[in-house]
Amino acid sequence: MLFEDIKEKTALITGASGGLGLHFAELLASLGVSVTLAARRGAALDDACASIAASGGKASAIQMDVTDSASVAAALAGKSFDILINNAGISGASRALDLDEAEWDRVLDTNLKGVFVVSQAVARGMKALGRGGAIVNIASILGHRVAGNLSAYAASKAGVIQLTKALALEWAREGIRVNALCPGYIETDINREFFTSPAGLDLIKRVPQRRLGHPRELDGALLLLASAAGSYITGSSIEVDGGHLVSSL
Repeated sequence: MLFEDIKEKTALITGASGGLGLHFAELLASLGVSVTLAARRGAALDDACASIAASGGKASAIQMDVTDSASVAAALAGKSFDILINNAGISGASRALDLDEAEWDRVLDTNLKGVFVVSQAVARGMKALGRGGAIVNIASILGHRVAGNLSAYAASKAGVIQLTKALALEWAREGIRVNALCPGYIETDINREFFTSPAGLDLIKRVPQRRLGHPRELDGALLLLASAAGSYITGSSIEVDGGHLVSSL
């Protein structure tokens, strides 16, 4: 069966207290992966793990701030994983002329530095065990193109895509594959209300398929990159966006 090889493996998912991170954790757990959910909100993680366990999955939680290398080191001490999903991220929404340094730092530290810090820590464990692994960085189509009022976010996601390539090159001989998944507009609880507004509906019109994506439509790409089905794929980015990147500006 396709993706059968990930059964009984272990995975760390950051930003897993809700949204896409929780969806990815539930997906992997449903296929027999022992998942560890990481985020800053402990109570939300406990609820998520309880829900996964109630569905027959194996899940545990760790509180961790991906922007703080000491927090990451403490949370991951003595732990090893076969799969890492770097999902933690924030957007920010300021015009470039109004963007203050603190907001810039928050976005870049979470979205880019956090990916590096967690990847480095997990890759060290993968190397020590000598069996390789798969790292999937959740980037965005805004790593390839831009949108108004999202300069810090777009810069961070472009950085994630380039970092993905650099890490893939360095870690290939260790059997560690590093790839990026770049979603377009995906409907979640956080953005659902916005996409019913006039501004949100205008954005949907720019997508060639004329609709939002659903979290489940990321599943195939995520599993390809996390499993042996993608064993010869590293340093790549896969866009799942309804054709948005090929639409006219």
